[in-house]
Amino acid sequence: MSRRAVLGWAGAGAAVGAAGAATVGLAAREDPTPAGRSGLVPFHGAHQAGIATPVQDRLHFAAFDITTADRAALVRMLRTWTAAAAAMTAGDQVGSGATGDPQAPPGDTGEALGLPASRLTLTVGFGPGLFTRDGVDRFGLAALRPAPLIDLPAFPGDRLDPARSGGDLCVQACADDPQVAVHAVRNLARLGFGTASVRWSQLGFGKTSSTTPEAQTPRNLMGFKDGTRNIAGTDTAALERYVWVAPADGPAWMDGGSYLVARRIRMHIETWDRTPLGEQESIFGRAKGEGASFGRTHEHDPPDLAAMPEDAHVRLAHPDSNDGATILRRGYSFTDGTDGLGRLDAGLFFLAYQRDTRTGFLPVQQHLAGTEALGEYLQHVASAHFACPPGVRGPDDWWGSTLFGPTGT
Repeated sequence: MSRRAVLGWAGAGAAVGAAGAATVGLAAREDPTPAGRSGLVPFHGAHQAGIATPVQDRLHFAAFDITTADRAALVRMLRTWTAAAAAMTAGDQVGSGATGDPQAPPGDTGEALGLPASRLTLTVGFGPGLFTRDGVDRFGLAALRPAPLIDLPAFPGDRLDPARSGGDLCVQACADDPQVAVHAVRNLARLGFGTASVRWSQLGFGKTSSTTPEAQTPRNLMGFKDGTRNIAGTDTAALERYVWVAPADGPAWMDGGSYLVARRIRMHIETWDRTPLGEQESIFGRAKGEGASFGRTHEHDPPDLAAMPEDAHVRLAHPDSNDGATILRRGYSFTDGTDGLGRLDAGLFFLAYQRDTRTGFLPVQQHLAGTEALGEYLQHVASAHFACPPGVRGPDDWWGSTLFGPTGT
């Protein structure tokens, strides 16, 4: 019998309604990063920020269900969201902010008033349900669903909570201040009232991956460095090869975009904390202190896969063990209280971007699931898959314009 002695677990996710105004008035900003203002990440560009961007410390991720069948209403919301996102990432309030008609709700929820932008990025993705739900093509998009946007299969050991999985649309807010990240998602949820509602959300802290390999690799809640071979945000060649969708890949509306897999992975940390150090290191295939892989001295030394146990995480997840499959990771740790049985509900909120999920996340997870020794201490409890369109090219562009067409009609 496994030492873990897994007990039953039930997710606590529930749908949450969004509330607030449905419109926002914003002045067009030609330059989202005006001189003299620090902590800003450009919003406009060929690719969405928040993918190859240097990873911030905090996350608020939300998946939404679209509650209307009105295509025009959905397009209006996406336009409104884009304008609000451009303002917030520039450190500005939404609409009239804290001023305006005292008889009407304020244009901004206000909790980030006076706070810097804190490198806020907002990244949007479209889930399978946006294209068809229960066989219904609500928005005339069914023929435009990308082939890589697959329904992820069930993997061995999965115990997915439907209430905390899936979604028609997602928003990933990353910032160095948790209040800034929460404020951004809250404002978008408010502006989407009547068109979209929050299906589930996840707060994250302490980035567990880095797109800046010159910095020290962060640690997960098991105390180990993971992802030392992550793609660098400055490695243009690797990003083009593994992350950004190319024109030849199709469909055309995804050119410059990327595919996102989100997985909520619960760690059985109480059992892990009672595991001997040597066994922990064998499970990962690297030293806990320095982070070097077996047979190496430093964390970034090329790993000697043959020196590791056959079921070590590093060995099984490495591209050389998966026919070159490579993903860009942006994971975060989470703690969400307890599970009602005296154990922390804690773990890893895994985020992986790739050019094609079928050649990225899928073969790697199929190799790991039911095979790696680390699986004794993990359980995947939520899962979602999204197609993230290319970036917003300028103040007249908007999230989803390549999918819906410039006018949205």
